[in-house]
Amino acid sequence: MGTALGTFMLTGMSADHFQLSAGIAVLLACLGITVSRPVTPAASPALTGCAGFLSGLMNGALAVPGPPMIVYALLTQCDPARSRALLMLFFSVSSLLALVSYAVAGLYAPGTLWYVALALPALFVGDRLGNALFVRYSGAFYRRVAVLVLFTMGIVVIVRAM
Repeated sequence: MGTALGTFMLTGMSADHFQLSAGIAVLLACLGITVSRPVTPAASPALTGCAGFLSGLMNGALAVPGPPMIVYALLTQCDPARSRALLMLFFSVSSLLALVSYAVAGLYAPGTLWYVALALPALFVGDRLGNALFVRYSGAFYRRVAVLVLFTMGIVVIVRAM
């Protein structure tokens, strides 16, 4: 639902305004994650639904579903390997949903497939490197890296909005 609504918002509102709001929300989430360190998973149906909807909204409007799901994974999965697996599965599915949503909205450009093909080797190398680092350090730095990436995403989204 969130992806479809986000795509609809993308076609009818200022992307700069939405990006600025999303970037600020991401930075606030980083602050919350940094301050709180749950020892037990904080999963609830309300938290799950909210994270999924916000992620879908950002996926449809900005093609950036990560921030709400990273926050969700860090709050609900104490084991870094499980958190990582949850994110990998979620991002795969959300990418397919966004592709369908963009195609229905007429936003898909035929040349996009070529760009995807060009990016795949870099994606594969980055995936292998990230996996090797995760295995080597046993996820010890996982939370710090996740917050740093989330913070960077928030700053990038805000800068793009300005």
